[in-house]
Amino acid sequence: MSNRSTKYLTLSGLEPLVVTPESNFINVGERTNVTGSRKFLRLIKEGNYNEALEVARHQVEGGAQILDVNMDEGMLDGVYAMTTFLNLIASEPDIARIPLMIDSSKWDIIEAGLQVAQGKCVVNSISLKEGEAEFIRQAQLVKRYGAAVIVMAFDETGQADTYQRRIEICKRSYDILVNRVKFKAQDIIFDPNIFPVATGMDEHRKNALDFFNATKWIRENLPYANVSGGVSNVSFSFRGNDTVREAMHSSFLYHAIKHGMNMGIVNPAMLEVYDEIDKDLLARVEDVLFDKRADATERLLDFAESVKSQKKAQNVTVQEWRNESLQDRITHALVKGIDTFIIEDVEEARLASKQPIEVIEGHLMNGMNVVGDLFGSGKMFLPQVVKSARVMKKAVAYLQPFIEAEKDGKVEFAGKILMATVKGDVHDIGKNIVSVVLGCNNYEIIDLGVMVPPERIIEMAIKENVDIIGLSGLITPSLDEMVYVSKELEKQNVNIPLIIGGATTSRAHTSVKIAPNYSNTVVHINDASRAVTVVGNLLQNDSQVYKDQIRAEYDNFRARFLDRGTHKTYVSIEAARKNKFKIDWKASKIIKPKQLGIQVIEDFNITQLEAYIDWSPFFRSWDLHGKYPEILNDDVVGKQATELFSDAQELLKRIFDEKLLKAKAVFGLFPANTINNDDIEVDVKPSKLNFLTLRQQSKKAEGKPNLALSDFIAPKDSKIQDYIGAFCVSTGFGTQELAEQFEAHHDDYNAIMVKALADRLAEAFAEYLHKEIRTKYWCYNQNENLSNADLIKESYQGIRPAPGYPACPDHLEKITIWKLLNVEDNIGVQLTDSLAMWPAASVSGYYFGHPEAKYFGLGKITEDQLKDYAKRRNISQEEARKWLNPNLVD
Repeated sequence: MSNRSTKYLTLSGLEPLVVTPESNFINVGERTNVTGSRKFLRLIKEGNYNEALEVARHQVEGGAQILDVNMDEGMLDGVYAMTTFLNLIASEPDIARIPLMIDSSKWDIIEAGLQVAQGKCVVNSISLKEGEAEFIRQAQLVKRYGAAVIVMAFDETGQADTYQRRIEICKRSYDILVNRVKFKAQDIIFDPNIFPVATGMDEHRKNALDFFNATKWIRENLPYANVSGGVSNVSFSFRGNDTVREAMHSSFLYHAIKHGMNMGIVNPAMLEVYDEIDKDLLARVEDVLFDKRADATERLLDFAESVKSQKKAQNVTVQEWRNESLQDRITHALVKGIDTFIIEDVEEARLASKQPIEVIEGHLMNGMNVVGDLFGSGKMFLPQVVKSARVMKKAVAYLQPFIEAEKDGKVEFAGKILMATVKGDVHDIGKNIVSVVLGCNNYEIIDLGVMVPPERIIEMAIKENVDIIGLSGLITPSLDEMVYVSKELEKQNVNIPLIIGGATTSRAHTSVKIAPNYSNTVVHINDASRAVTVVGNLLQNDSQVYKDQIRAEYDNFRARFLDRGTHKTYVSIEAARKNKFKIDWKASKIIKPKQLGIQVIEDFNITQLEAYIDWSPFFRSWDLHGKYPEILNDDVVGKQATELFSDAQELLKRIFDEKLLKAKAVFGLFPANTINNDDIEVDVKPSKLNFLTLRQQSKKAEGKPNLALSDFIAPKDSKIQDYIGAFCVSTGFGTQELAEQFEAHHDDYNAIMVKALADRLAEAFAEYLHKEIRTKYWCYNQNENLSNADLIKESYQGIRPAPGYPACPDHLEKITIWKLLNVEDNIGVQLTDSLAMWPAASVSGYYFGHPEAKYFGLGKITEDQLKDYAKRRNISQEEARKWLNPNLVD
């Protein structure tokens, strides 16, 4: 949103890569290097460039942000190999989107690569080893080709092997490049030489420490320069002991980054999570890296042998389950969510069975019954069950062609359930989770998707002869759709139990508004864990007892609910307006926004949102309840929450690295004043638009006001010019396509995960943009300095309420926001018939800046406000009732 500094290293393939201080470590893919990959060398020698391209593609898919290409091998024509390979990469957009690193010790190979590389690449490398004249010549050519450059700490007398030599050579190189060649400082990347440690030679003891200190010196004394290196060199002494090497790489990288290293060649497969390194091993590794004790090398060598033995023992233990019986192996795979061996185990089961369908009805369902029992008893949690479903789906998909070929009948399911998100609503995370859980318990699921009209729900329920209909919805208008479906089911004499679920649904609404319309059973469920029990009870042989019990419970609940409503006192809309929230406008300091009007953010750098994510709702969407980060250490769900969080981080990294989701926003700040008590007039010259607000009507205690959002904007008759903002952000572009890719591979776990992450990113974007509004655009709080925890607590001045939420439960206000900001044309976010936003991972709302503006809940309103609202809106009372239904006093 702000102008990018020209002092950042900026590279590109088909897409830009900007290395800012906020960027995570930039990982360079190393496998397209003939000196580092035997497979790649073999493919290039054989002239098998197509398969070599797959190595490059795998690097990109694995998260490499720069692709290192090296063709330095004695028996290769390096110039031909480099030119051919880079030309082929240029024709592969999914590879060519990231920048290239042209890596060679021979200048003619580097220049051949520069001549065909597209975008802005990196040369690896040049140095002073052949003297200043050649160094300057090569640097001038790199500059002319428009590339960045890695400079080795190497001069006429050899490689820098001490701290002092490293900083002297880097300083000399920097001065020549910047002052004489006029090379951009931000395009210089120093490699201060990562050498092995723990070699047994005293002169190598400070190799890592000198690198750390030299890196720190470079970042502090050579402005805008970057630092890189090949991390695997540090562990050369421990080849063959991956446990120690992984620990060394992880620890070295952790400390190198802290000292200022911001990019490098790292094999992710050879990294351990820093916090998960064995504490004794880590202590010995860091003794070596920082040269803390004279016997550090000996102690690490001794420990390495014991680690190697332990690792072998662990590997044997880990694989022991593979020696169990076939049924136990399949059950273990399902319970643990391991799909590595499921196809070979299912094939073994198929060969041992008379018919392939017996594998599903026997081995697989036996395993899923264990999953169901564990889940039902609270020993497994929802994310684990969804992983189990992924294994089950892969197994069934493998067996399907065999079943069809033998025409040996269909799987005997425990029941058939139709699931649908109702008309006008696009939210389906909860529905999909319930579908997966029920599928794991041997129920056949017919999922009609989102925005399903009632006619199709009823038509498919009858056609498929389903046992249960499940309706889902998130937004308030969905409640009215569910009421309509229940009435239509009754009208057409359908006799199928109805399950209601979704964020805005409740037992109260189901009891009061839906159940009375339908003769058959209507049940509300509030989480996936209840779905299995409810469905099982509805479909048992003597289910009438359960159905009668549910009907009686809901009748009693409805009677109590309606009786409770009669005891609450409400005031007239006129009385509520007289008791409005009063602000001393003459004493208020109104800040005029720095920039009025509409602004559009087309393709926001989505990685900036990670710091603004509120993770607690993410865990709740998976039925894991607790506050983040405390939930990770929870006695009951901590282990599963940690695993889920790790999987989320992995997918989030992929989303960021591969730019799988797009973030867009539109916002505007406008002159505004309150008119007619509850309307906010927005000046969008040459015309005006009105936001309609609703006012609390419950009788308040003495001194407590009846609030409306209009109270926070100066009245027009005060002659004080006030302001309001509006916004829409979305991180949902690409979500549906990515989810469908996962589903095509029977991976519901990640299909649900990507939608949950997109939702969190959208909320994070709304939080981020609100901060930008407060500090940069409206500028009423320029010196704000709040942590993410403070933002989650809403410890800031101003509010950003959203239509459909407690302070303004009127979704029709979105139409006004869409008109005001021209949302659909500007960023492509659409409104459905029921005013749900599409893509689903979108957030819209208003900005109020007054220090006394606060969030509140409207609560119930009476018929007189409904009539007033319908008149102000210029719609019928029936239409008004549809949109405000849950908030009306009956």
